[in-house]
Amino acid sequence: MPDARHLDPAPDVLVIGGGTAALCAAIAARQAGASVLMVEQAPRALRGGNTRHSRNLRFAHTGETPLSTGPYPADAFWSDLERATSGTLDAGLARLLVQDSQDITGWLEAAGVHFQSHASGVLPQSSKTAFLLGGGKSMINALYSRAEHLGVSVAYETECVDLAIRENRLVGVTLKSGDRPGTLHPGAAIACCGGAQASRTWLRSCWGDAAEGFVNRGTPFAEGGVLRSLLDRGAEAVGDPKHLYLVAVDARSPADDGGIATRVRAMPAGIVVDTEGQRRHDEGGDTASTRYAVWGQRLAGFPGQLGHLILDARGLREAPPSLYPPITADSVGGLAERIGIHPAALDATLTRYNASVRAPDDPSDRAGWHSLGLDPPKSRLALPLTEAPFAAFPMRPGITFSYHGVGVDTTARVRLSQGGAVANLFAAGMIMAPSIIPRGYVSGLALTIGIVFGRLAGQEAARHVRG
Repeated sequence: MPDARHLDPAPDVLVIGGGTAALCAAIAARQAGASVLMVEQAPRALRGGNTRHSRNLRFAHTGETPLSTGPYPADAFWSDLERATSGTLDAGLARLLVQDSQDITGWLEAAGVHFQSHASGVLPQSSKTAFLLGGGKSMINALYSRAEHLGVSVAYETECVDLAIRENRLVGVTLKSGDRPGTLHPGAAIACCGGAQASRTWLRSCWGDAAEGFVNRGTPFAEGGVLRSLLDRGAEAVGDPKHLYLVAVDARSPADDGGIATRVRAMPAGIVVDTEGQRRHDEGGDTASTRYAVWGQRLAGFPGQLGHLILDARGLREAPPSLYPPITADSVGGLAERIGIHPAALDATLTRYNASVRAPDDPSDRAGWHSLGLDPPKSRLALPLTEAPFAAFPMRPGITFSYHGVGVDTTARVRLSQGGAVANLFAAGMIMAPSIIPRGYVSGLALTIGIVFGRLAGQEAARHVRG
């Protein structure tokens, strides 16, 4: 572990973070001729932030490419962003994102990143996103290799604890390695270190006791220290500190770093009950691929932030593969005892549900099966749950990222709450993403934001220090 006092005290560009945005910023700044020091709070084995759990990125393109199954023009990308955010996005930053997304796959390939070709027949495939060969960890390793080859210095297990700003300029950055602090005076700095979703203290301040029921799907190092320092120093705040992008994950997941594999997705195949054995929502109301995100928000409102997906043998056969095995029993009462729900309550809920099930005129139309007289209804895929063994998956809300960050201008400079921007301080990635996605999400967007604004911030930081 390096001693922060022995790092280069005045690099041209200091990059704070170790994920996609940080790596793209470091590479771009170094390619522009600046000396670059990158500090990553995580140890080397856990470097890369949430990118380690990513798999695809979104990019605009005018025709079919080896990486996509068809065109995805810039206006379609823009429309998707407007729809997902209900028009609350920063239009200038969003248009910049869309425009500059068009060449990112080529830029990444030149840096050693490999993509999955749709011609290989490997699933999934998309016209809107490109899938990384080997996943996000493979991309992270390739970008680190490229950065180090270019001469970027990397310090692991090094935390940024404060950024000093005076008269619209960054004048010092305090780092800590273990208990050894040190202050650097870079020509420019780029904050690429995400939000605060791994901080239980921050979560409790926003959510109270409910925070104890949340699972952090990503890196445990997203504790928000840099974000808090910037806001304390007068940076413009964007987004809502209480607003989280939540998905339904298995309640047996680790508190941090479980990643994409912990998702639970089979809600349309069964019913979802709370700890009292009661249904609260229409399990057939959202059957799109993003249903796990809808259920993440719903679970946040459950007592104890805990729910159970209940399936019968048929539903279990049709459920997508899961990381954790189902909890099973030969009877409803036996299942209830295994998951800590009063047997009579769960049995009554299932009895009411099964009695309400109605078949469509064409029973083979599975989507047409619905409930009648049930509150809340199950509007689609309401097949009876009668075939033993019965199964359950415990679920909690899993945090992907927080919608709270700092504002930036179209050069990626950090804006100040009193107006203007910090001349030599930039931000990229999820720490500034709430300007573009203050609500909602579309697949592959986080990586695209990190790549586009990381590259931009690196270029602008190098331009600032080198004239």
